[in-house]
Amino acid sequence: MTMPDLRRGTPVRHDLRLVPAAVTVWLAALLGLLCGWWVALLVAGLGVLAAVLALWRGRTLPARVRTGAAALLVCGLLSGGLLGPRLWQAERDPLRDPAARGAGATLRVEVTQRPRPLRSAGYAGRQGGVRSVLVAAVVLEAVTAQRPVASSGRVLLIAPAAEWSRVLPGQVVTAGPGELAPARPGELTVAVYYVRGPPVAAGTAPWWQGAAESMRAGLRAAAGVLATEPAGLLPGLVTGDTSALAPRVEREFLDAGMSHLVAVSGSNLAIVCGAVLLLLRAFRIGPRVRACTAGGALAGFLLLAGPEPSVLRAGVMGAVALLALALGRNGSALPALAVAVGGLVLYDPAMAVSFGFTLSVVATAGLVLLAPHWARMMTARGVPTGCAEALAVPLAAFLVTAPVIAGMAGELSLVSVLANVLAAPVVAPVTILGVAATVLAGAWPGAAEALVHLAGPGLDWLILVAREASAVPGALLPWPDGWWGGLLAAGVAALLVLAVRYRPARTGLALTLVFGLLVLVPLRTIAPPWPPAGWAAVACDVGQGDALVLATGEPGRAVVVDTGPRPGPVDRCLDRLDVERVPLVVLSHLHADHIGGLSSVFEGRVVGGVAVGPGRDPDWAWRQVVDEAAAHRTPLVELGSGDRLAWPGLRLDVLGPRHVPRATAADEDGTTINNASVVAMASTAAGRVLLTGDIELAAQSDLLAAGTELEAEILKVPHHGSRYSLPRFLGAVRARLAVLSVGADNSYGHPNRRTLRTLAAGGALVARTDTDGDVAVLPDATGPALVRRGARRRFPAGRGRFGETGRSAVE
Repeated sequence: MTMPDLRRGTPVRHDLRLVPAAVTVWLAALLGLLCGWWVALLVAGLGVLAAVLALWRGRTLPARVRTGAAALLVCGLLSGGLLGPRLWQAERDPLRDPAARGAGATLRVEVTQRPRPLRSAGYAGRQGGVRSVLVAAVVLEAVTAQRPVASSGRVLLIAPAAEWSRVLPGQVVTAGPGELAPARPGELTVAVYYVRGPPVAAGTAPWWQGAAESMRAGLRAAAGVLATEPAGLLPGLVTGDTSALAPRVEREFLDAGMSHLVAVSGSNLAIVCGAVLLLLRAFRIGPRVRACTAGGALAGFLLLAGPEPSVLRAGVMGAVALLALALGRNGSALPALAVAVGGLVLYDPAMAVSFGFTLSVVATAGLVLLAPHWARMMTARGVPTGCAEALAVPLAAFLVTAPVIAGMAGELSLVSVLANVLAAPVVAPVTILGVAATVLAGAWPGAAEALVHLAGPGLDWLILVAREASAVPGALLPWPDGWWGGLLAAGVAALLVLAVRYRPARTGLALTLVFGLLVLVPLRTIAPPWPPAGWAAVACDVGQGDALVLATGEPGRAVVVDTGPRPGPVDRCLDRLDVERVPLVVLSHLHADHIGGLSSVFEGRVVGGVAVGPGRDPDWAWRQVVDEAAAHRTPLVELGSGDRLAWPGLRLDVLGPRHVPRATAADEDGTTINNASVVAMASTAAGRVLLTGDIELAAQSDLLAAGTELEAEILKVPHHGSRYSLPRFLGAVRARLAVLSVGADNSYGHPNRRTLRTLAAGGALVARTDTDGDVAVLPDATGPALVRRGARRRFPAGRGRFGETGRSAVE
């Protein structure tokens, strides 16, 4: 909450005593989550050792250093005593094993956060809402395979929005039946739980949560007097409620670098508490009463916005600053930030890996350490004070958050600073009017609507700024994602900061820019465009799942085989390929990683039909496919062995499944369902493509035993390259190209190294969506060729070797 005083004429000496302690706590939790609980103990032990050594030499050190060492000692001990056991317990939670198998379960949970919308590409825009919500919860009771599981871990529910969007933190509900799935690595969450029905036996939420939801609902109702886009933006701007935010506006705010405005953070708390303090000061109220009143406003706003990581960080900082005001002491933003970081990570270690928390902390640090200095420098060079402050704040925030955003999203907004400068004048007035409307909505709806009308022009301005900024050519700069991309962005940002004062840094920055202009830009320019002309098949990068697009020989038309694990990625892939009509969607089998994106295939496209194999398990997935097809009045057809479908430039011959046993409760790993996958031979302009779904050993043996003709130029490798592939089956295909659809850093060990070695030994060139992005197959003078969207290079098919396929996933 604390904002730096940019008007001070002299540099501020920052109090760094608590920073080492906070960094130790954060680092222990971060490395403990990413590498294991014992690493947290190791980091905590090193911190304690450093503190003991410093205190042992205490007489020769300044008092400030001794105080910092004492804080480090306390935080090191707390890190070892609190973080280690919690991380150990989460790593060994008994719910992880059934989640790894995708077992069915029924859970009784306590909701810990407000439901967050999970947007599918186009779904919200077409129907005015979201299909699913994410609900964070803690397990109270769990039953899987009719046996209780003694779990008390955190779970993330993916649930229907219509039934689950109204649950509140503190409510105890029963969810199920549903299916478990593994959580992402490096988190306290022990499982993801797919819920297909409404909450059962829902308890009563705490009264304060009910009151907060009533106020949020009142604001949504009052915002209805505005047009659709500003009406959806106001609740997001005030309380972080983005359930009614138009997808177009959300995308434009993201591209313009303004998405932080609809994620409640320290700026919201600073505006609210600052308004209260200024109002009370105008009436000459004493500092203690002002602090207590602002503290009440702070607590109320925290309940209204919910326990988001960035909100909690700002709340703790604000509480520390208000306590300093009440005690008559000059507070410092840096100690308050250190207290907030250390306290919250000890309270909830998951904060250490939260992008929202990280962005909030580094942005605040940038405002404290950089913005005042830059504002003074600009003022000394004749820039008016107001303009200097308006430029320094967004520039500092952009530079310090750019590495995090680049590593997370793989892109940077080059218009962010200018967009935020233009947006800044209206943010505070709109927020204050929105908060006042929220308070009045229940008791005096007319007054609330009047305040909303006053906020309308400001909301229209914010939407206009985001729309025009995001439309600027080159507004988004593609950037390497992951750790290396973040470190590269951090290096460039550091050069920019140092270049302000040091000539060698300016030289280094100039050389970096020259390298980018002379090397990187030409490489990007001469790279083949996407999609490559004449593509015959494309494996879409949809994460841990399958989605293959087959050209039919007609412009804008393609057959889609499987749709990935969730809506969105397959839709964007089809957009990149300019596919407007889909004569047929083929779902090889009914596992979530193959049917999850079905809804987004319909967005903006004409779909002729949805084809499935003879399998109908699992039952929830079959119902979902039937409902989706019925909602779009699209016929469902069943494919069987011997069926043939043809288009001008494509033919599909169905080869299997030959046998479809019924899945039973004992089939917890999904093997039976995998073996019921549709197997087809696609004849394309680039050659034959063997489509294998997720068939495993039994189905592969059936095809071999039946003497089925399997030879093809291109193989869609079965089951994401798992170890359940027969070398004899892979050898029978004699593929020149092998395409693997697999998610980066997946927890299944896909692809298996033995499978990769078998493919390479057979002479196949291997392409993987986790390392190569979308992969296109197209005809070439010597046979089929690959174009990898990520690598942007063209590789003729040939006697590929294992080392040419890129890095392998860990087994």
